Amino acid sequence: MKALFEPQKQSKLFIPFITAGDPSPHATIDLALSLQAAGADAIELGIPYSDPVADGPVIQRASSRALKDGMNIIRAIKLVPEMRKKGLEIPIILFTYFNPVLQLEQEYFFALLQENTIEAILIPDIPFEESEELRRKCKEHSISFISLIAPTSSKRIQMIADQAEGFIYCVSSLGVTGERKTFDHTIEHFLTEVQKYSKVPVVVGFGISSREQVEQLSPFCDGVVVGSALVREIEQLGTSLINDDRRENAVAKFEEFAKSFVI
Repeated sequence: MKALFEPQKQSKLFIPFITAGDPSPHATIDLALSLQAAGADAIELGIPYSDPVADGPVIQRASSRALKDGMNIIRAIKLVPEMRKKGLEIPIILFTYFNPVLQLEQEYFFALLQENTIEAILIPDIPFEESEELRRKCKEHSISFISLIAPTSSKRIQMIADQAEGFIYCVSSLGVTGERKTFDHTIEHFLTEVQKYSKVPVVVGFGISSREQVEQLSPFCDGVVVGSALVREIEQLGTSLINDDRRENAVAKFEEFAKSFVI
C-alpha cells in the first residue's frame, strides 16, 4: 500500500481537522484548500454525527451546525472531488464514527471512498481488536486504516504498531477532544514508547491548541493533529465564511491562523 506521506519529509507533519459542512459545504472546500496552502500534509475531514463520543463541545457544536444544514456522510465524501477539482492534492482522512458506516453498509462505503479519492479512514469508536474486518476491507481498496493509541494502551502498543498504516494517532490524554493548556507529564514517555515500535509516523492529537505546544511535543513525535483550535476559529469566522462578499478575507485569516501550527 502506498504511504500517505513522503518518507524523506524532514519537517513535522501537520494534520488539521475540520468538520464537513461547517459552516457550509462551499466554505469547507475553501477551508481545505487554505489548509493545504498553510502547509498541511493531510486533512482529517470529520463527518458530523449526533452522538460524537470522542469529541468535546467545540466539535460537537460544529457537528450540530452541519447536521442542521443537511450534511451527512455521503454528501461529505462527495465534497472531496470538488476539492480535488480546485487543486487539493494532499490526502484526505475521513474521520467518522462506525454507525454511519453501518447504515451505508461496508461495500457501498468503501466503494464511495475509492470513487471519491479518499486515502484513509479513522473510526475512533472501533477498538483495535474489533477492527480486523475493516482493516481487511481497507487493504482490498488501498485505503489506510489509521489506528489510535491512548495513554492507557501500554500493553497493546506493540500489537497496534505492528499493524499500523499511514500513521499512528497517539491520543495525548484521556477524555474527549478539546483545547488544553497543559499535558500530563507522562506524555513524552508515552510517545517515546510508541516510537520504539512504530514503522509509520507517530502523530499526536487531542488538545493541541498553540504553536508552543507543538514545539513542546515535536521532539517526541513526527507530527500533530490539530482539531478543536481550528474548529473554534471557524466558529468565530462563521458568519463571514458564509457571506460571499466576506468569505475570501475570512479564509485568509483562517489560513494565517493555521500556519501558526506548522514547524
